[in-house]
Amino acid sequence: MDIQTEKLIDQIQAGLQEKKGRNIVIADFSEIDDAICRAFVIATGNSPSHVQALTDSVEEFVRKNAGARPSAVDGLRNAQWVGMDYGAVIVHIFLSEAREFYDLEHLWADAALTEIPDLY
Repeated sequence: MDIQTEKLIDQIQAGLQEKKGRNIVIADFSEIDDAICRAFVIATGNSPSHVQALTDSVEEFVRKNAGARPSAVDGLRNAQWVGMDYGAVIVHIFLSEAREFYDLEHLWADAALTEIPDLY
């Protein structure tokens, strides 16, 4: 993965951890030829308002520290699953039930998964 993508992922992770995002997983697709992006960053929030707070924190951290803005943010209306498109990286912030149902980290068997320990 290139340095710019790694920096983006680091800032996404920091934004999620700042607001106590749980079960953060990075799915690295850089070795998969037909992947839609370089990586997914997946996290869980406790409630719709927590999912919104995580989304806001990621946007702020990435804008301030990596100089990037998402080209799209979808799902804030019901905040069950919010997707943030940063081009090379797509962020998925779920409520627990939705994350279990969609199980994104296991859709691509070839992806290298990195689990980030919860900070609390």
